[in-house]
Amino acid sequence: MELYHGSPDNMEGRQDREIRSYKLLDKLGVDFVRTDHFDEPATTMEACEKIDAILNVRICKNLFLCNRQKTNFYLLIMPGDKPFKTKELSGQLGISRLSFGEPEYMEKYLDLLPGSVSVLGLMNDHDHKVRLLIDEDLLEEAQFGCHPCVNTSSIRFSTRDLFDRILPAMNVTYTTVQLVGY
Repeated sequence: MELYHGSPDNMEGRQDREIRSYKLLDKLGVDFVRTDHFDEPATTMEACEKIDAILNVRICKNLFLCNRQKTNFYLLIMPGDKPFKTKELSGQLGISRLSFGEPEYMEKYLDLLPGSVSVLGLMNDHDHKVRLLIDEDLLEEAQFGCHPCVNTSSIRFSTRDLFDRILPAMNVTYTTVQLVGY
């Protein structure tokens, strides 16, 4: 895998959701690097570890969650090496029970498929049905890595750009959570 600076020169064969990600970043003037891994989609944390080593960025888990009634949805971004305990997050949010959101809701609200969950999917949530939750440990990271809404490419940009440009452009606010993992 190689690193490339910015959007691909040729968008042929790329999905619309990926192209929209690059267009957003270009429109905002966000400087980013990219690696394509068409032969090895990043569907596991192990695959992400290899990709993140190339991008030189801390691995993140991106989890699509919902309440029991399936009326409130959440996108949790946390360090990949930290265990996720549903009870711990439920307590902080004052929710009796959280579970993983079903793929049809993920696609409906974020236009994402399982294995491709990304903060950039929030650009598709025009009605703001999904609440963004970010683990406090990620706030101090200099760089942020994610998928451009597909799991066959990965990108890295500055964490400052995430908070100062990308989230405001999507009209997205976030809640900081403190996850210990035990």
